[in-house]
Amino acid sequence: MKAAHYVGGGFRTDGAAFALVDPVDGRRVGDVPEATRQIVDEAVRAARAALEDGWGRTGATERAAALRRIADGIQARFDEFVDAEVADTGKPRELAATVDIPRAIGNFRAYADLLYGRPERAYTTDVPGWSATPGAGTGQALNYSVRRPLGVVAIISPWNLPLLLLTWKVAPALAAGNAVVAKPSEETPSTATLLASVIDQAGLPDGVFNLVHGHGTDAAGEWLTRHPGVDAIAFTGESATGAAIMRNAADHITPVSFELGGKNPALIFADADLDAALDGTVRSCFTHSGQICLCTERVYVERPVFEEFVAALGERARALEGYGPMISAQHRDKVLSYYRLAVEEGATVVAGGGVPTFGDDRDNGFHVEPTVLTGLPETARLVREEVFGPVCHVAPFDTEDEAVRLANDSPYGLAATVWTRDLSRAHRVAPRVETGIVWVNCWNLRDLRTPFGGVKASGIGREGGEYSLDFFSEPVNVCIQI
Repeated sequence: MKAAHYVGGGFRTDGAAFALVDPVDGRRVGDVPEATRQIVDEAVRAARAALEDGWGRTGATERAAALRRIADGIQARFDEFVDAEVADTGKPRELAATVDIPRAIGNFRAYADLLYGRPERAYTTDVPGWSATPGAGTGQALNYSVRRPLGVVAIISPWNLPLLLLTWKVAPALAAGNAVVAKPSEETPSTATLLASVIDQAGLPDGVFNLVHGHGTDAAGEWLTRHPGVDAIAFTGESATGAAIMRNAADHITPVSFELGGKNPALIFADADLDAALDGTVRSCFTHSGQICLCTERVYVERPVFEEFVAALGERARALEGYGPMISAQHRDKVLSYYRLAVEEGATVVAGGGVPTFGDDRDNGFHVEPTVLTGLPETARLVREEVFGPVCHVAPFDTEDEAVRLANDSPYGLAATVWTRDLSRAHRVAPRVETGIVWVNCWNLRDLRTPFGGVKASGIGREGGEYSLDFFSEPVNVCIQI
C-alpha cells in the first residue's frame, strides 16, 4: 500500500514527496508525502472533533470491541504487514513474522482485556465539622476516583520496530478514550499506513485515529509537538530528539512519555552458564543488527573467563549471517565512523569492524559487519555514546561491586542483563543496576503487563499494562457527602 496521510477518516497524498529507499540494496522503491503544517493542523482538529462527538465518552465495552477489530484486521492481513515491515527496514523476515507483527496484534488484544475489571479506590470518611454542609446527611463522605481521557495525543514512533512501537502507544491511547495523531519515522511509513487502513475498516469514528508522514525538525514532528491542540505526547526515539520535544512541549506544559536511547550493559559472572550467556549476548548485541533500544553495547566479563568469552563471542559474531542492513546510508556511515574512532582510540578488533561484501545487489545497501571490540577505556566515546549498530565492547571486571559500578557508569539507564548461576547474587545485583529493566539469564523476555522504560537519559515514565493506561488518562476524584 502506498504511503498516505489519514486525516479525519480519509486518505490523502498531498504534500511534496520524498524518497523511500530499500536499505538492503539502496534502491528507491517509492515516495512518501511530506505533511504540511496545514495537514498537521487538520489532523489535530479532526482528533478534537472526534472527542467532542463522543469518542472520549464511549464505554469500555465499545472501546475494547474496537481494539479487537483492529487486532483481527492486522491478523487478516498478516503477510501484507510482514512484507511491508521487511521492505521498509530490511530486517530478516523471520524477525518481522515472529516478533513485530504478532506483538502489534498482541498490543491491541492486551489493552482490550485490560479495560475490564480495572479497579479504582473508594474511601468512606468522617466529615469534619468545619467542612460539613448543614442538613446534608450522616456526616460521612464517599470519595471515589474515575478516569477520563487526556484528549488529543501525539504519538511519534521510530524506524527500528515501526509497527510494534507505534501500536505499543496507539493501543492504550485508544483504550483510554483518547484521539490520536500519529507520526511514524520518515524511514518506515508503510506499516503505519496499513494500520490506518485497518483502523478505517474497523469502523472507528472519523478522526479518532489520524496519521501524518514527514520529518522531524521544522516539519511534521516539530509542528505536532508544538501544536497547542495536543494534550499529551508519547515518543520513542533518540535522547537528543526527546530533549527537543520536551522543549517544544514546555510552552504548553504538555505531559510527555519518553522511551529514549540506551547504552545497555551485560554482566557475565564466572559462575554463569557460558554457553547460555554467549547465546544470549549474541542475541542482545546483534538482533536486528543492533538497531533495538534494548540491545547490549557494553559487555563486562569476570576476569577468570574473560579471554574465553571474548574469543567465543568473536567467533560467533564472525559466523552470523542474514542479520540485515542499517536503516539508511546516513546511519551506516554513523556506525562506521564509530568503528574507525574506536580503532583510533586503541581498540582491538576481535571481529568485524568493516563492511561485508556479498557479490550481489546487497553491496549497494547499507550493511556493516557485526563487531566485537576490546581494549578501550571507559572514557572512550564508543563506550559512552549510543551507536545503535551491531557492535559491543567487552571489558573485564574483578568484583561484584566493580561490575555494578561499571554498569552504572553511563548517562543512560534503559536495560541490563545479568548472567550468573548464583541466585543470591542475581537478587543482590539486579536492584543495584540503574536501569528500568534487568534481565537475569535471559534477554528481551517481555510480559506486556509489566512496567517498561528507562532512567537518566533513557526516558521519562513507564509503559506497559496499567502503567500506559495511567499515562493516557487523568484521575478525577469525586467527593460526595452522604
